[in-house]
Amino acid sequence: MLVLILVVVVLLLIGGCVCVFWEARGDAPRWARGVAKATLLGSELARSASRTSRSRQSDMGGE
Repeated sequence: MLVLILVVVVLLLIGGCVCVFWEARGDAPRWARGVAKATLLGSELARSASRTSRSRQSDMGGE
């Protein structure tokens, strides 16, 4: 069951990346542009969470 969930998540990530590429080319339909925006927003949120986590570790003396 866990493997199935991970496969679905990976497929969604790949689909989001394809939509970002498609939208960057300029000929994507409206739904693909929406998926691309959501994918980029999710990546920004993950990046900011990672930065926050790293800054907290350095404040606590971790590496």
